[in-house]
Parts: sequence; structure tokens; C-alpha cells
Amino acid sequence: MKERRVVITGMGVVSPIGNSVDEFWQHLTEGYCGIDYIKGYDDTPLPVRLAGQIRDFDPKKWGVDAGSIRRSDTYCQYAMVAAIQAMEQCGLESGANIAPERLGVYIGSGIGGIGTFVNESSKLLEEGAERISPLFIPMMISNIAAGNVAIRFNAQGPCLPVVTACATGTHAAGEAYRAIRYGYADAIITGGAEAAVHPIAIGGFANSKALSRSEKPDEASLPFDAKRGGFVIAEGAGILVMEEYEHAVARGATIYAEVCGYGNSCDAHHYTAPRPDGSAAARAIRLSLDEAGYTPHDTLYINAHGTGTPLNDKSETAAIKLALGEKEARRAVISSTKSMTGHMLGAAGGVELIASALALQTGVVPPTIGLTTPDPECDLDYTPLRAREVNPTVAISNSLGFGGHNAAVALRKFVK
Repeated sequence: MKERRVVITGMGVVSPIGNSVDEFWQHLTEGYCGIDYIKGYDDTPLPVRLAGQIRDFDPKKWGVDAGSIRRSDTYCQYAMVAAIQAMEQCGLESGANIAPERLGVYIGSGIGGIGTFVNESSKLLEEGAERISPLFIPMMISNIAAGNVAIRFNAQGPCLPVVTACATGTHAAGEAYRAIRYGYADAIITGGAEAAVHPIAIGGFANSKALSRSEKPDEASLPFDAKRGGFVIAEGAGILVMEEYEHAVARGATIYAEVCGYGNSCDAHHYTAPRPDGSAAARAIRLSLDEAGYTPHDTLYINAHGTGTPLNDKSETAAIKLALGEKEARRAVISSTKSMTGHMLGAAGGVELIASALALQTGVVPPTIGLTTPDPECDLDYTPLRAREVNPTVAISNSLGFGGHNAAVALRKFVK
């Protein structure tokens, strides 16, 4: 089967640092911190005080009607708005410039409609089963964002929601890339969405010792810093339109980056902790770079998973060194955009792949803010504090999820 080129022609973002691609990128390169004190749960005692919440979100501004909003969990609303942005940017229209059966949707969520689940569980306990909404199941299930987006855009091609915890968005994008590369679709709307800044999720993560207990927003999410103490939970969506190159060129689409590699592996080690030596994560990184044709002549940007947990950052550093070798690892330019957004869980991979594409397009690598005391065991170039003009030719986005799920998607600066 002929292998086809795959490119990015549309992007959409809902994030703690901006609800459009332009706002997101501006704040990312300015080093803006989107972490703040948790709002909306003033009557609920919480073990942590900080999160990356979405501000000023109004789906009606993007043409989502009141009925659809009422029938959708918040994570689905985030996915829909980001998908609308991406489709408007790319200019695809099912039945006009793409056949419906050649347009797919690969959008996942690590947790799904947890807010809906809690609300309806409360009804069960307080009022009985007969009071549970008939919309409970279709609002809560983690595949429904993909289904709703497919309905909105009449995407009758392959539809594959992925659920791999914090690696969800990256795996969804990688599988979308493969489906287009090997001819199963001409374009796919892909990425991830999450709305889990909720007391039950906060309590669960905090009690497993995963969350930062800092009470200062600018000292909470500290990837690769010696003072790091856990990740900051966040929410949002990152959606991309991937398209077959000839199809994109034929309709005069703007191309933002070329998708050229994907690696997928499993630690098979522990249900939450990463494999300490980073060997399985290194394999995913290496697979993506090999497929992308990476050589020492390239300038490499790595958007690290970089959660700010003691175990992740150390093992990811080891994985990068194993994948590249010590010399090449020290030459790579790395950053964790979670230092600004917090950890968006299943949405992180989509958002961070967009950041990687924009780094290639603009030549600017966003910083790892808050990195003032480097951990001696995290001794690579993590772009501390300020963005840099680097002009990378290749970028990879890493994601590592609970259950040992590892994913890496490689992009190249687009050249005709």
C-alpha cells in the first residue's frame, strides 16, 4: 500500500491560557501562567487550592446552540468549540471539498463526563433511580465528543475515540496520522478533551499524591525543577485537522506542519508509576523519530510530557537520553508547556501537538516557566523561563499516561 504524506491544515484550542489558537500561542510564548485558585467549589473543602481552569468560555460564540449545550457534558463542549475552530481554519466542508466517507474523527478523553457522572449519582442517592436523566449515558461516555463532532461535520469516515489516560490526545493524533497515511481517510479531526477539574477528581489525584500542594500559582507547576511536588490539574481541548497532502494542496489549503512519525509503547511496569529507566518511553520517541527521518543535521524541539511530578520528569529525561544518545539529547531543545497550562490530562496531547506545530511554523520554542532550580537528574536544555528563537526543523510531542501508555508524534517544518 502506498504511503501518503500527512499535513496539519487546521487547529483549535480551549485552554487555561486562551480559547483560540492565536491567544494560546501569544500567552505561551510570553510565559503566561494560566494556573489560579480554584473557582466554582467554594463550599467544598479541597485538598489542593490551584488548577488550570477555563476562563470566559461561551460555546454560543462559536455557533453551539442552547439545546446542544444543555445535552452536553462540559468536556464535549470544549471538544466541539475546538473542533469548530479547527474546521473553520482549514476550510473543509463535508460533501463540498471532501467526501463524507473520507472525513473521520479521532477525538478522545481520558476521563469523559465526570461532572455529569457525579451529578446523576447524586440524584440516584437523593431522589432514586427514576430521577436519573435519560441523557446521562450519552452525556457521560468518553466516546461521545467524537460522535458529536462527527454529527456536526457529517464525518462518515473512520471514528475512533482513544482512551489512554494522559496519553489520549497524542495516541488519537498518531492513529489519525496512520489512518490517513495508509489510505483509510483523506482528513481526520483529531485530538483530546477533558473537563475533570472537579472535587472528586481533585480528591482522587491528590490522595494518590500526584498533585502539587503549592498555594502559589507561579510555584505550583514546576517541571524539571528540584522543587517540583506534583502536577496541577487542568482542563480544555486541543483539536487538529490532519489531511492527506495532495488533497490539501488541490484545494489550496494552508499547511502548518507535516506529520511524519508516530511511536507507541507500554511500560508494562506499574499502573501509575513510570518505568524508572525510561526504556519503553524511549522506544516510542525513537520510533517516531526514525519514521520522521530525523538525523543529527536536524534541529529538534521536544515538547516534553513534563508533568512536574518527581518520578515523571526524571524518567522522561532518562528516556530522551536513551532515545537520542547523550550527545544528541544535550543538543535538543526541550520545554514543558504544562508549566503554563497545567496538566490537561486527555486534552494535553492535542494541545501540546499544536504548540509543537506552531514552534515549527514560527521558529520560536515556548519556555518552561518556573524553572529556577534545575534538578541535577534533569540536566538537559529545558528552555527555562523565556521563549527562544531556535528554528527547529523537527518537533516531537511526548505523552506518558497512567497504565504505562507512551506516545510520541513527530512533525516536520513543512516544505513543499
